Amino acid sequence: MAEASGKIRLDKWLWYARFFKTRGLAAKVVSGGHVRVNGAKVAKPAQSVAPGDVLTFPQARVIRVVRILSAGTRRGPANEAQALYEDLTPTPGPGANSSRPRGGGERPTKRDRRAMEALKKGEPGM
Repeated sequence: MAEASGKIRLDKWLWYARFFKTRGLAAKVVSGGHVRVNGAKVAKPAQSVAPGDVLTFPQARVIRVVRILSAGTRRGPANEAQALYEDLTPTPGPGANSSRPRGGGERPTKRDRRAMEALKKGEPGM
């Protein structure tokens, strides 16, 4: 089998490492051309990957960069999955985070709106 030689299908590895909830979803992301293996775009879920390869792919709102440490043999618990890779994802800089948390609505609160109006008029803030 492919796992014995240290190589495994890309979609299967992404599923084993718990980056995607289903193998079909992992295959869909790979087929869409959103995954890079060692900097080269991959369009086939059956692409073989091995330990040492670097993968770049989107997950939620973050671009993940991981180095494969092991091919794995099953989709086990989270701590077993985390042992399959080394996370190389760069941490966002100080300007990347907005001052307001996401998910609280897109509109400013009444207090925020008043503070913005005071700032525009040159008045001291709250």
